Amino acid sequence: MNIAAVAVVVPAHNEAEHIVACVRSIRAAADHVGPLPVHTVVVADACTDTTAALAAREGAHTVSIDRRNVGAARGVGVLHALALLGSTPGIWLAMTDADSTVPAHWLTRQIAWARRGHDAVLGTIRLAPASQGACRYARSEHDAAYYRTRPAAEDDTAWEHPHVHGANMGVSATAYRHAGGFAPFTTGEDHDLVARLTRTGHRIARTDDHPVHTVGRLRGRAPAGLADLLRSLYPPARTYALTAPSDPVEEQFPVRTPATGA
Repeated sequence: MNIAAVAVVVPAHNEAEHIVACVRSIRAAADHVGPLPVHTVVVADACTDTTAALAAREGAHTVSIDRRNVGAARGVGVLHALALLGSTPGIWLAMTDADSTVPAHWLTRQIAWARRGHDAVLGTIRLAPASQGACRYARSEHDAAYYRTRPAAEDDTAWEHPHVHGANMGVSATAYRHAGGFAPFTTGEDHDLVARLTRTGHRIARTDDHPVHTVGRLRGRAPAGLADLLRSLYPPARTYALTAPSDPVEEQFPVRTPATGA
């Protein structure tokens, strides 16, 4: 696929604490794919804080909606990005989350997969280091399950992981439209899109070569998301720690082990 332009879509709900780092990391990744134009669209969904203003100050296009629905936010963001780019052929859509930071080679690697004929790229995540108690234990348990299918260190086989994350994925605009785009689901919209991409015969790469760092939290914003998973991994006898306001977080997207289909 010949890539002529890139759009990065970021849904956000009250992420003033993290949005600046997120947009700056995207800008750094964009610098590595110049002269390709890269447009970042932040969708401030039901925000009551300064998320939108901070994102705009960092150079992102911003759209405000009041849906409280991550699938709808991603869909609105893609529509806005495509409107910005007009009839430009060869558009690549990259997705991440407002509480995440992408590596400098994030877009470089996605575009390389696209140029090799892939319609979508599914990346991995790394949970931010947890500083205390409940979240540290849950992070350890999560990682043990998350990497279960990864080859041993001495095996140089590439890890075609089973995970799907809205925080780290890319798809060609053509394939996105063909599959029907994001459904307005409050959670699991990423898995749903990938399932439809698979059913419609699109070529999907699963790679661990450009992991995104996402904050791991025990109190999330979306039902059945990563926060719920992390909370479920912590022993009930110590649930007093789950309400600690200083615990780190990640909120929106489910990380499932191979037994549950990623």
